[in-house]
Amino acid sequence: MSDVITVTGNIATEPDLKQTSAGAVTSFRLACTQRRFDRSTNAWVDGPTNWYTVSMFRGLAEHAYTSLQKGHRVLLTGRLRLREWDNGTKKGLTAEIEADAIGHDLRWGTTVYEKGQTSGDGAAAGSTGAARTDEWAVPGGDGSDGTSEIAGEAWTEADERSAAQEPIPTPF
Repeated sequence: MSDVITVTGNIATEPDLKQTSAGAVTSFRLACTQRRFDRSTNAWVDGPTNWYTVSMFRGLAEHAYTSLQKGHRVLLTGRLRLREWDNGTKKGLTAEIEADAIGHDLRWGTTVYEKGQTSGDGAAAGSTGAARTDEWAVPGGDGSDGTSEIAGEAWTEADERSAAQEPIPTPF
């Protein structure tokens, strides 16, 4: 069984990238500790720590491996899977998350976003070269001729500049 989960925590191990026949896989361990304010001691105290093994695939795996390091505070959402294990001497339960999205927690620092290049199917095609912004921003517009398709009309970069300079009408 898998449930959707969103967690915030610190990356506890260096992200590991593996190439498989199905594509890239990145994994790491994530430590999530809730803090609460203890009024009796007038101080913040740590609660118990939950540990997760986080995995991601294909383009997300490549981008995460390039962007994340041990110690970074991240926010992620994905599918939770609890897996029982037995190694002969011990038995246990492992919590695993297959991440759908991940990013830095901006409460604790800053980051710089760099759009990755994508192939025609939306999958990451690698990190070389800059992607055209109109390919990403306009669904269905490939931008190969400097135009994009918006509501069945050709939209050029000159139209975009003109629209950006027009005042936005107020509703009242």
